Amino acid sequence: MSTPPAQPRIYLSAPHMGGQELEFVKEAFATNWVSPVGPHIAAFERELAEYNGIGHCAVLSSGTAAIHLALIILGVQRDDEVICSSFTFSGSCNPIIYQGARPVFVDSEMLTWNMDPELLREAIEDRIRMTGRRPKAIIVVHLYGMPAQIKEIMAIARSYDIPVIEDAAEALGSSVDGQKLGTFGDLGVFSFNGNKIITTSGGGALVSHRADWIEKARFLATQARDPAPHYEHSELGFNYRMSNICAGIGRGQLRVLEERIAQRNENHYFYREALDSADFAFLAPPEGYFSNCWLTTLTLTDQCPVDRETVRLALERENIETRPLWKPMQLQPFFAGTAYYGRGISDRLFARGLCLPSGSSLTLTDLYRVAGALRQSVTSNRVSGTYHGRG
Repeated sequence: MSTPPAQPRIYLSAPHMGGQELEFVKEAFATNWVSPVGPHIAAFERELAEYNGIGHCAVLSSGTAAIHLALIILGVQRDDEVICSSFTFSGSCNPIIYQGARPVFVDSEMLTWNMDPELLREAIEDRIRMTGRRPKAIIVVHLYGMPAQIKEIMAIARSYDIPVIEDAAEALGSSVDGQKLGTFGDLGVFSFNGNKIITTSGGGALVSHRADWIEKARFLATQARDPAPHYEHSELGFNYRMSNICAGIGRGQLRVLEERIAQRNENHYFYREALDSADFAFLAPPEGYFSNCWLTTLTLTDQCPVDRETVRLALERENIETRPLWKPMQLQPFFAGTAYYGRGISDRLFARGLCLPSGSSLTLTDLYRVAGALRQSVTSNRVSGTYHGRG
């Protein structure tokens, strides 16, 4: 007896082309601009800056590269300390190590799941007391598209004269009181990785109100080549520039960004209505905060009879991709022993949280299938009386 074919895979956040990307790529091929130089690069930088309401932009090979260049521009060196959100992807903090500096992790708060302003102040004061120096920079992450309490964080940073890098890799199009994320800090970072709300296949951007900083980023990103007829280098450079072909893809993607944000918001509100249950809790934006809903996330409540991993594996058996929330940096083996200021919020979110399929190309049938599988994973265990404990 043959096994029935598996249902089609539902991915967490698949790329979603808009149609115009191919036109720009063909143009790059037709004009032979296929390297990290060309008209699409300048145009993409200009269009990104205009969309975000900020003066200057450099498009790069990744969001991680953008954070690395931001740290260099801010003068972060060996043995400096840089405060960073603990609840994030490692790309937010690995560049601190590239510079030989030391990360100091700050835990989340429950309002937005992002950096806790009270703990930030505590960390700054404690580091000054322990080392006699202010931290050199702060990297604050806007997680899953949800804005951090960025105004409060900026006020604290300014009171201690510490520059801020806004990691808005997951939050392109999100805003607080109408101001786009990535534009509050001294430098802002975006990512166009394949799973982001728009993609260049791989890529990122660094933005700032300061033209000299972005010009410096472009210089460093192209191997820090001095203006000479031969190859002359006075500084350490990097191969971090975005290609003209990828920039062409980005220009096409940018034209459908608002549509993609609307589609992901629709997914989010579908899940909240379909999974309105004492078993699940969703993160809602505070008043004045707008999230692009890059990924819809939920946490399993105390009433839920199963743990996060039981639910994830149940959906995987249905060929549905989900993912635990980010494992906090203070729990990562590589960062064992790193300074950390927290109350265990990110630990609990990691243990109980799940990212749901959120791509803008999901159909209503896909969404119903995900919601049905989620409900079934809980009710089947409740009926059987099985309890799997919590991670």
